Amino acid sequence: MLAVLFGALPAFGQGSPPSEAARKAELVAAWQAASQAGTAGPADVTLIDQAKLKLPEGYFFVPKTEGTRVLRALGNLVNDATFVGLVVGTRQNDQWIVVIRYVKEGYIKDDDAKNWKADELLSGIKEGVEESNKDRVARGFPELEVVGWIQPPAYDATSHRLVWSMLGKDKGQPDNEPKGVNFNTYALGRDGYFSLNLLSNSDRIEREKPVARELLADLAYNAGKRYEDFSASTDRVAAYGLAALIGGVAAKKLGLLAIVMAFVLKFAKVILLGMAAFGAGIMKFFRRKPRTDPGGDAT
Repeated sequence: MLAVLFGALPAFGQGSPPSEAARKAELVAAWQAASQAGTAGPADVTLIDQAKLKLPEGYFFVPKTEGTRVLRALGNLVNDATFVGLVVGTRQNDQWIVVIRYVKEGYIKDDDAKNWKADELLSGIKEGVEESNKDRVARGFPELEVVGWIQPPAYDATSHRLVWSMLGKDKGQPDNEPKGVNFNTYALGRDGYFSLNLLSNSDRIEREKPVARELLADLAYNAGKRYEDFSASTDRVAAYGLAALIGGVAAKKLGLLAIVMAFVLKFAKVILLGMAAFGAGIMKFFRRKPRTDPGGDAT
C-alpha cells in the first residue's frame, strides 16, 4: 500500500534535492488534493475498524492517501502502514495539524507507568529523530533536533489516555526563535492504540493544547475494541509496555514520524498563499458540508 502511495509522489529522494520552488508547488498541490478528499466537521469520522471520531465544527479530516502527501510535502517521513489520516483547523489563523495513527500491536499493559524515567524516554526519541534526519537531508529539508520536554509523560489509568510533549527545532536555529512542538496523545484499546500527534510551535502550543485534548476526548472505541474489553485468554499482549511506547524499544520498532517543527512555521505563508491563489479552492472545500460517507482509508 505504501509503495502505491509513494509512487504517485515526486521522486524527492532521488538525485538532487528539489528546489524551494518545487517544494512550495508540491505543498500547495498537496493541500488542494487534501481539501477535495476530506470531511468537514461536524461529522462522525470512521477510524478504520476500531473507533469513531466526533469531528467538531471548524475541524477537517484528511484521509490516508492525501494526508501522506501533505506530510511528505511538509518534510515528514511517512513510512509505515499505521498512518490513518490528518485533522487540520479551518478557522482563521489556525496553523496546527494533528496526525492520527493506529498501531495494532496488541494490548499494552500500563502497570509500568509509575516507574518510567523521563530522561531515558527522551533519549530514545532523540535517536529516532536523528535517524529520520537522514531522509530529510536527502530530500533537501533541514535537520531537526529535540530540545527537551514541554510536558513529561502523564497517564490516566481510568480513561487509558496518555499525554506527553517535547520541544524541538531546526539544528542551528537561534534559541529566541519559535520552536516546533509535538503534543502527543494516545488512546489505548484492546488490540493496540491510537496516536493523535498535534504539530505546533512554542509560540502557539498553550492555546492549541485544547485542540489535542478535545480530539482525544472525542475519540471513542467501538464496542468490543475498548481497553476494558481485553480477554487474557484469547487476546494478544504487546511485546512492550507503556514506557516503551514513548521511547526506547517501541520508538525503534515502530519508527518515528519526523517532527514538522519550525518548518511548518516557515511554510505557513506558502499554505496561505496557496489558498489565496486558488480563491474558491482550498478554504471553500475546507468549509463545505460534510460528506455522506465520512472517514479515512480503511487499509
